[in-house]
Amino acid sequence: MIYTVHYDSPAGRILLAAKEDALAGLWIERQKYFLGSVKEEKKEQEDHPVLVQAKAWLDRYFAGEKPEITELKLSPEGSEFRQAVWEILCQIPYGEVTTYGEISKEIALKFGRKQMSAQAVGGAVSHNPISIIIPCHRVVGFNGSLTGYAGGIDKKIQLLTHEGADMERLYVPKKRTAK
Repeated sequence: MIYTVHYDSPAGRILLAAKEDALAGLWIERQKYFLGSVKEEKKEQEDHPVLVQAKAWLDRYFAGEKPEITELKLSPEGSEFRQAVWEILCQIPYGEVTTYGEISKEIALKFGRKQMSAQAVGGAVSHNPISIIIPCHRVVGFNGSLTGYAGGIDKKIQLLTHEGADMERLYVPKKRTAK
């Protein structure tokens, strides 16, 4: 059983999902891959402890605080590769960005390979089931291109601006890669 609750945020309406004692999902409504691979029966439950805690975390985040990811028990479902990418995302500080290429280098080292495809990393980043908290919005193209955010480029810009990122060196590509 997956327990859900809606949360109205400055970035739009969000669906939070808990499985057992951990947060399993956070999706901005109408984002690409909404609900991801969730197949279980869903039940709305406002008072589920995990969801109450996640909403409080988001309240603090949107109020300008920088709550630690480790304050929440997270359980995103994905392959070992995707889990490794999401783990790296959790290390990106507030207001900072990294590139798909930099993450691919870290992943290659972790898996003992000479190299790893930045596109494969991009696929893992875009399928992150706990957006905002696992900060996939902090990943940009190698040249500062604000590309590939499943929640939409406008949301990516909004979140990075909210966090105080230096937007001077970042830009929206003419050809967008995600809605």
